[in-house]
Amino acid sequence: MLFKAILFDFDGVLIESEAAGNRHIADYLSGIGHPTSAEESMAHFMGLAGADFIGAVERWIGRTLPDDFAAARKLENDRTMREGVGEVAGAVAFVRSLPPTVPKAIVSSSSTAWIRAHLDHIGLRAAFEPHIYSGKEHVARGKPAPDLYLYGAAQLGIDIADCAIIEDSPVGATGAVASGAYVIGLCAGSHCGVGHAERLKAIGVDAVAADFATVSDLLV
Repeated sequence: MLFKAILFDFDGVLIESEAAGNRHIADYLSGIGHPTSAEESMAHFMGLAGADFIGAVERWIGRTLPDDFAAARKLENDRTMREGVGEVAGAVAFVRSLPPTVPKAIVSSSSTAWIRAHLDHIGLRAAFEPHIYSGKEHVARGKPAPDLYLYGAAQLGIDIADCAIIEDSPVGATGAVASGAYVIGLCAGSHCGVGHAERLKAIGVDAVAADFATVSDLLV
């Protein structure tokens, strides 16, 4: 293994939640009179959380979101947490193939409750506990700031320069590159369309990978 630790983004890296979530956002915005495709939602909102996410949506539609937006998102998130989301192709096998001595952590914009629920669905919670970190809960500045990656590395006791980060979104890749780690831009999820790899390369990731087999090759 070339690196002392691996930091994983979650949505779009380990589970296929980016495609489903952005379809829901696009449908909601279209339904209130702001036609939006899932591709446009992913391009503008993917990887953001909290106030940054709301701000980006409101800039896109040019007005304040209706009061029922938060309730609509909560209903969808609750449904998804109950029913689960499938893995990104090859994710589970990849994590299980890693030597148990290699430290690893989740560094995600999502809540720890969301992350743990979906790790349970795909059977990987034990592989990461207790190193499950949220940009909403563990740092003052979430992605695209580098703070969450630096925090995750510190909790593992590993210098960030000795870590590899696996990210799929431009927002996440921006923070990952700024952290000083080796960054792999993963394009294995169904949300990664034409041109996605080029967007990640333009941000400055060290390598792009179309699947987890390529990730494995980059790490050894």
